[in-house]
Amino acid sequence: MATTTATSGTSATATLATSLGVGTGVDTKALVASLVQAQFAAKTAQMTSKGDTLTSQISSIAKLKSAVSGFDSALKSLVKGGTLATTPQSSNPSVLTATTKTGGAVSPKLSATITVETLAQAQAATTDTPVAATKGFKGGTLTVAIGNYNGTGTLTAAKTVPITVADGATLGDIAQQITKQTGLQTQLVNDGNGVRLTIKGASGADQAFEIAVDQTGGNADQAELTTLAVGPATGGLSGGATVGTAAKNSVVVMDGARYSRSSNAIDDLIDGVKLNLVSTSPSAVTLGSTAPGTAISQGLSDFVETFNQLLTMVKEETNINTGSLKSDGSAIDIKRSLAVLTTTTLANSTTGGPQTLADIGVSTSRDGSLSVDTARLNKMMANDPAGVEALFRDGAGPSGGGLSAAFSAVATRLTNKTAGLDASAARYAKAQTDLTTAKSKITDQSTAASDRLTKQYAAMDARVAAYKATQAFMTNQIAAWNKSS
Repeated sequence: MATTTATSGTSATATLATSLGVGTGVDTKALVASLVQAQFAAKTAQMTSKGDTLTSQISSIAKLKSAVSGFDSALKSLVKGGTLATTPQSSNPSVLTATTKTGGAVSPKLSATITVETLAQAQAATTDTPVAATKGFKGGTLTVAIGNYNGTGTLTAAKTVPITVADGATLGDIAQQITKQTGLQTQLVNDGNGVRLTIKGASGADQAFEIAVDQTGGNADQAELTTLAVGPATGGLSGGATVGTAAKNSVVVMDGARYSRSSNAIDDLIDGVKLNLVSTSPSAVTLGSTAPGTAISQGLSDFVETFNQLLTMVKEETNINTGSLKSDGSAIDIKRSLAVLTTTTLANSTTGGPQTLADIGVSTSRDGSLSVDTARLNKMMANDPAGVEALFRDGAGPSGGGLSAAFSAVATRLTNKTAGLDASAARYAKAQTDLTTAKSKITDQSTAASDRLTKQYAAMDARVAAYKATQAFMTNQIAAWNKSS
């Protein structure tokens, strides 16, 4: 009903509008339109201008946030990529490879000779007798002992785990129990005649294992539990499982000293270096390092160039006369944050080495842009390559976390939702929503005013028309009277 009434009212107003001016002869329809426009023109223009400003501000905030976040991501990728750090080099990667340990730093003076005598390996044992996958085993207990043979034929167990095997359990059921209760890895292998079980431990001499069997139940149709027995690696057990590989430690000789480890991945012999043993070799492998001098020089140059591009963008957006964000605190704060980056402590040096970008030749001009003193940078890299490298290392020290961490901290603060660019974006978005609501109200008010004036002028026009009709009647009457006399 409400909709019908509103529609009827609108139609009535439209009908009135078409008849305006009939009585007065004045274009009251145009007059109503002009009056309504005059009443709301200032507000409409103000809202249009405000809408354009908000659209520009939202676009500028998005552009700045994208630039800051993109710079941050690119810098993180550059640092984590490892090209700005000294890297270890192996003279024979087919014997051993060397990589930088996670979070570590490699000495620019790294020098070592390593001979790989033995590779670490895990004990593996495979059952000799194949069985059907669905065949049940006789019940009993498997006692798994894990330890070290210590050069003898007797296992010294560091851990013993009893496993109860239910009567009728399949080989798959038993394999799951072994893995779950001992941590040994198991695999079912089909050899064409049935399924056999391979059991494998962790690498290292301390991870040798034996399995003793106590068979207590079952019938003649069931598989013998004793087929799962694993005896000493030196001899094995008849009718049980054959030990294919014995548990061993890796053995390397570094600079004349012998070292044994349980794994072929060794990260505790050389500071900051992880060794990966690939094969044994009677000849020594030489380890050295490659300094990232060229990469740091190029990386610093790229950083300065991108920094200056970001600064130019910020200046344009916050220009006091033309900038969309000239009054935005979060955008203005970018300039202040960037201005102190060259003097921010990036690495803590106890030997007088460089701690800031300014120390290695990065200077700030009067307009805030950066430049690199190449001669100073080269001199610092020649005198203290490790110190320069530390400025670009991820997590360089207790207080100084490297350039990437320093800029990341700035980016996080500048883009946060409390007082950063995200907060500004949210504020402008809300203002835009409020403006849309206000525009809708103005439209409604304009329509209401037009309807009201239309009705008023229609009534006036009707009265004028009535006056004219009366005047015409009286004029005609008087003329008739004069004629009759």
